[in-house]
This record gives sequence, structure tokens and C-alpha cells, in this order.
Amino acid sequence: MNKNRLEAFSDGVLAILITIMVLELKIPHSPEISALKPLAPVFLSYLISFIYIGIYWNNHHHLFQLVKHVSGQILWANAHLLFWLSLVPFVTAWSGENHFAEVPVALYGAVLLMAGFAYSLLSHSLVSSHGENSEIAKALGKDFKGNISLGFYSVAIPLAFWQPRISLALYVIVAMIWLIPDSRIEKMLKPKG
Repeated sequence: MNKNRLEAFSDGVLAILITIMVLELKIPHSPEISALKPLAPVFLSYLISFIYIGIYWNNHHHLFQLVKHVSGQILWANAHLLFWLSLVPFVTAWSGENHFAEVPVALYGAVLLMAGFAYSLLSHSLVSSHGENSEIAKALGKDFKGNISLGFYSVAIPLAFWQPRISLALYVIVAMIWLIPDSRIEKMLKPKG
């Protein structure tokens, strides 16, 4: 199967998710700058989630540059990833509206954990389909960043019930780890010679 429809669909879903999130930013009814202060948690929540969606889009794009074909398994693994990412606007709004309270921050982390797990499953499906000696398998390697991300989320979720701000800081650290696209894939994409 051709990968173009999968990429186009994924791009469309991610664009819609960002649009949904920005619609949660309510316009103040007052022209004073002080009217923005109550919106700070909502905006911070939006900013973190926008960065996460951007990271997923960027890495998904890089990953699929090495993909030669897709199978039904890959289509479902990609849909699984999109499902978890589709919950990001909900947990973003809930966390921001409730000033990063314990339960919303824990659920935010759970969604991030499941999205990370789904991305890992997608990567494994691609390697399985393309073979252990394929460019994609070589580029993904041991997936240190993916594994450390899952570990951070696993720690941050229960921690949110005692220290939600530390959990939030861990989510930000994971985002910072991923801001630079995976250099292993970029190396594989460089023209040889």
C-alpha cells in the first residue's frame, strides 16, 4: 500500500487537534492586560500541548520519510497513535482550566504515556514490516529517547497526586528532549556521496 494517504490523514488529524486546542483560549471581556492573568494556566497548558503535537508531527514526518510501504498493521498502529493524540485537547483544557490540579495533571500524563507507547508500537510495526536490516530499523535502533520518555511519564503520573507541578516539569523535560528531531533518521535521509 502507498503511504501517502496515511501521511495526509495523520497531518489532517494533527492540524485539527491544534485547532481544537486554540479554540479553548477564551477571549477576555476586558481590554486591560490584567484580564490575561487568569488565562495564564490555560495558555501554558495550550503551549505545552502545542509543542507536543508539533513534536509528534515532526517525528512522524521524519519517520515516514524512510517508510517504503504500509500494511494493515501499520495503518492500525497509526490510528492507535492518533486516538491517543486526539485526547490531548481534552486533557489540555481540563488541566489548564483547573490550574494544573492533581487528577487532570495525572490524566494528562496518562495520555502522554499512551501516545508514547502508541508511537513505539508504530515504530515496531514499521520495523517488522520493513525488516530488521532496513534503513528504518537501523535509524530507530534502541530508541533511547522513546524509552526514557515512557519512564518519565510513568514516574510523573503517580507523582501528580502529591506534586502536580513536578509532574508538569517532567512533561516539559520530555518535550525538551524531543524538540530536536531524531538525528538518526536525518542521517539516513542525507544523500550519500
